[in-house]
Amino acid sequence: MTVSVTSPITGAAQTGFTSPTYTLTTDIAPDVNGKQWAVTALGGTQTGVTAHSTSSPFTITATRPKTARILGKPHPVTGLVKEVPMNVYGVLTRKGATPLVDQPVATAMMKTNISIPAGSDSYDPANLRAMISAHIGALSQIASGLGDTAVSNIL
Repeated sequence: MTVSVTSPITGAAQTGFTSPTYTLTTDIAPDVNGKQWAVTALGGTQTGVTAHSTSSPFTITATRPKTARILGKPHPVTGLVKEVPMNVYGVLTRKGATPLVDQPVATAMMKTNISIPAGSDSYDPANLRAMISAHIGALSQIASGLGDTAVSNIL
């Protein structure tokens, strides 16, 4: 897996934050098919935000499939592949958040899964890269709005 996060991360715009940054340290992922980083320090203005701790996690984990699936053989008469398996890659961010005063921290999660049809990785990589580029670009563009929606429940 060639996913590598460089520390610090410059955070996307959010209402009430000024120039947010996140300093990372390499962590051990819960699964051998993943890489994980913990947020150990914060920069910019992010009033009330906490860095990673045991009781309030702040981690980013990238994962790949345990076993890569391959494309089956086409039907000898129709030439069609009956079933196209998917290889699923993912990025999961976990962040401890307090639900109410004097309550224990609960873990909020944000996950992006990437489902790649087996075979398209070698036959059509340009379109896969375009999908990923557009998705991440859209997330960056709507980051502040997603934060507002997560808080207000107004889409």
